[in-house]
Amino acid sequence: MQDVAVIEDPAAAEASLDPMRTRLLAALAEPGSATMLAARVGLARQKVNYHLRTLERHGLVELVEERRKGNVTERVLQATAASYVISPVALAAVQPDPGRSPDKLSARWLLSLASKLVRDVGLLITASTKARQRVATFAIDGEVRFASADDRAAFAEELGGAVTALVAKYHDENAAGGRTHRVIVAVHPSVDTPKES
Repeated sequence: MQDVAVIEDPAAAEASLDPMRTRLLAALAEPGSATMLAARVGLARQKVNYHLRTLERHGLVELVEERRKGNVTERVLQATAASYVISPVALAAVQPDPGRSPDKLSARWLLSLASKLVRDVGLLITASTKARQRVATFAIDGEVRFASADDRAAFAEELGGAVTALVAKYHDENAAGGRTHRVIVAVHPSVDTPKES
């Protein structure tokens, strides 16, 4: 089971967004049969089987084993990932395009960049999974508390200068065998999320 899987197919995205299928995917973090799941989610086994077949058809769950019980073969399934991200590729015709109106101070532009990041990294993960290789990435996540709007503006100015200097120092347009990497740096207010109990 992967930690995170990217859903790029519109039909798979639609299948995963059904509330009951979402519950089944969460329940299938551990292998289970339709009978086990039916008791857990309060649905008839036949209904659970219907949803499981749909999830399996879209590659969101996979067969772990088959157990023979009398005249019946019980299928034990598991989710293909612990969590899923729906790529903007699934909505190709309406996915955000950061090139439309670049504005370093716009929250909508930041969201458009984040969408592009999800799309690009999702495509890289899909390709690397097929090739059974790792993707060379790097990320930093942290928080900073500014005393004032002026401090925030000064931080953004200094951060932009530092990143620009690093890019200029290491960028080699003519490097034989070099590979271009995208750099995205974002600063936004933290969002308080309720703690899970």
